[in-house]
Amino acid sequence: MKLASVRVGKKETYGAVVAGGIVDLGKKFGKQWPTLRQALVAGGLAKLKAYAKNRKPDIKDGKFAWMPVIPDTLRIFCVGVNYREHRSETGRPDTAHPTIFTRFAYTQIGHEQPMIKPKESERLDWEGELAVVIGKKGRRIARENAMAHVAGFACYNDGSVRDYQRHTSQFTPGKNFVGTGGFGPWMVTSDEMKDITKQTLTTRVNGHVKQQATIDMLIHDIPQIIAYISTFAPLEPGDVIVTGTPGGVGAARTPPEFMFPGDTVEVEITGVGLLRHAIKEG
Repeated sequence: MKLASVRVGKKETYGAVVAGGIVDLGKKFGKQWPTLRQALVAGGLAKLKAYAKNRKPDIKDGKFAWMPVIPDTLRIFCVGVNYREHRSETGRPDTAHPTIFTRFAYTQIGHEQPMIKPKESERLDWEGELAVVIGKKGRRIARENAMAHVAGFACYNDGSVRDYQRHTSQFTPGKNFVGTGGFGPWMVTSDEMKDITKQTLTTRVNGHVKQQATIDMLIHDIPQIIAYISTFAPLEPGDVIVTGTPGGVGAARTPPEFMFPGDTVEVEITGVGLLRHAIKEG
């Protein structure tokens, strides 16, 4: 099942993505669970799937706007330099543990919504990534049990304002400008993904491939990341973990390349989906 959060006029809802549009799950379950995150918190995935099965869309294609998959997520954990090619191009040393930083929910945008190049910078960079959405809470989760805590997978573009990222050794400023975190279009539930590690991630700018890698090339794999984060932070349904970007970022190219108004950036993961944004000034 593909689950998405969408806006219809001024109304926000969530639903199952089917041929021709969206089965409006918010209309059916909204009094119990006003958002997709709250449905996950309540353990409602099975009910959502059962209701959506074989239904025709309530909301037709073209009649809604995509929102971030989990717009009200409470926590977004991002993993830095987690592919060897990217680690090499950044010059950062190997580490025994994942490099973790945070992004905030207000920075996120949905599929086909503009990614904002801030007026303060000319160094907006792409970072195509796989996002993991947590579906079951846990603390000190064992590696061997980690995947049982995953609700699903989505595409993510961790748009990075490189000069602000490098003002100090801390990444936070460059990762939290408004409108720089692309998340969507939807979440593919984990029961429909046989092996996420076999999927290929590709980032394109104006149709040109800039990044490409398979998920099994992660240095710290998904079970390790979940086990590590859950050691210091109790994970909750609706939490988002963004697992890292492959080599090929713009800042590491010769000469460096960045995104500007008029550009289009896409992140595609086989078996998951395709996330697209036009770049605008803001």
